[in-house]
Amino acid sequence: MAKKLKIIPLGGIGEIGKNMTVIEYGGDIVVIDCGIVFPDDEMPGIDVVIPDMTYLEQNADKLRGFLITHGHEDHIGALPYALAKFDVPVFGTKFTIALIEHKLHEARVKSSKLTCLNPSDTIQLGCFKVEFIKTGHSIAGAVALAITTPVGTVLHTGDFKMDLTPIDGEPININRFAYYGSRGVLAMMSDSTNVERNGYTQSEREIGKTFEHYFDVATGRVIVASFASNVYRLQQVADVAIAHGRVICFQGRSMEQVVEIARRLGYLKIPSESIVAVDQLKKYPDNQVCVITTGSQGEPMSGLFRMANSSHRLNIGKGDMVIVSASAIPGNEKGVSRVINALFAKGAMVVYDQMADVHVSGHACKEELRLMLYICKPKFFIPVHGEYRHLSVHKHLAEEMGIDSERIFVAHNGSVIELSPKRGVMQETVPAGMVMVDGSTNIEDAVIRDRKLLSRDGLVAVVITLDSENGRQLAPTEIISRGFIYMRESEDFIADCIEKLQPEIKKFENADKSEYAELKNNVRSKLKAYLNAKTKRTPIIIPIVVLI
Repeated sequence: MAKKLKIIPLGGIGEIGKNMTVIEYGGDIVVIDCGIVFPDDEMPGIDVVIPDMTYLEQNADKLRGFLITHGHEDHIGALPYALAKFDVPVFGTKFTIALIEHKLHEARVKSSKLTCLNPSDTIQLGCFKVEFIKTGHSIAGAVALAITTPVGTVLHTGDFKMDLTPIDGEPININRFAYYGSRGVLAMMSDSTNVERNGYTQSEREIGKTFEHYFDVATGRVIVASFASNVYRLQQVADVAIAHGRVICFQGRSMEQVVEIARRLGYLKIPSESIVAVDQLKKYPDNQVCVITTGSQGEPMSGLFRMANSSHRLNIGKGDMVIVSASAIPGNEKGVSRVINALFAKGAMVVYDQMADVHVSGHACKEELRLMLYICKPKFFIPVHGEYRHLSVHKHLAEEMGIDSERIFVAHNGSVIELSPKRGVMQETVPAGMVMVDGSTNIEDAVIRDRKLLSRDGLVAVVITLDSENGRQLAPTEIISRGFIYMRESEDFIADCIEKLQPEIKKFENADKSEYAELKNNVRSKLKAYLNAKTKRTPIIIPIVVLI
């Protein structure tokens, strides 16, 4: 039976983030990206969510390496967890590898197989020949991947937009996409994030004029909140600030780290004399200060959040201008709104994306996606990097561009897409989904259910003290509540609960110790029914038998 190419998304399908895709042929596997997604309100206590890597663990002997398209968290964040399991090389561009090195250092994961490549470089991994292709995105060093396999070429666009006037002066390499399109592309996976937006994405240069305007009218300090990884944005803000005679102070841990890496590698060109520490700002009048900080997404521990809530050395107040140079990532809208409201309450002038052009996306809009389909002319098409509505809209766009609907695969995480030069099918699945990480521990769904229950209905502990010799009760039954009722104002209710339980406890006098498990179950059932009847709530109930 002839071997077939398998494309298996383990993340990034039907969701924004957690990007990870397996490319497999015979005895060889390469993985594109290895990202995380941050938890939502339904995941109490969870730090990050990573892809389920069970399939890779089952096929570890086939794994030849990780191919990283760029350095955003949703593409590199899970590498510390992956490289703790798989001793394989990781390939990326200079800035991407530098960010990965820093991330691995923080996680105390060692890897001597990080390989830096330039756009247009080609490598051989098993049966796969891989070329890195320069693209444009909201981070330096973003690339697409052209993977030549025994059955044809697979193109993966990564996150991209067609910015022909980028800040770094190196636009997307359209010629290489056209080259592969002219030779025949078996399958293309393409970024779907902005497929709902008509037209073209603005060039990063466009917002430079907006910054110039607001720096012109600012009379006090200017505080700009942006994504730390968007070094092109940071460069524009720094250039405008210096031109207006302002010194620059970077705030936020991730901002300071990225700036240090970007300056060292030459992606950020800011004179050292223009950068000052926060404790030096008092030497300068307000109209000579520019602060560039994290917090554009309303993160609770970010620089902007702490400034807005007076828990930072740089507290924002009347006379300050705050420019929030980002749009809210889906799910972060409430947090962003809270921070903006807090800034207004402090008397600051706040400029954000609904008021002015202070942000442009790093993702291609509909006409750019249409152009990519036209140039590459793939036989099979797989929309990626988006929720299901994005993937579906992208499917319709591909149909408009002449691709047969039977050759378009709107997949799920874990779907196995098998391709040959003439035929493609999507039928079987492999293990895929979310792995929730709390600290250094993987958390099961049952634990999350308990955490949700605790957050909603609280906990009740029942302490029963018995004589270890004869099982007689030595002390009154005690009920302890946390997050269910306020103990001091519920003494009568607690007494009623204890009274309901006493007959059940009495039954087990002189019982064998092996029967105490049944006592706990009976107490739990009796109290659960009583509490539900009286309060319509069902807290977690923990019976504790103490033997003396």
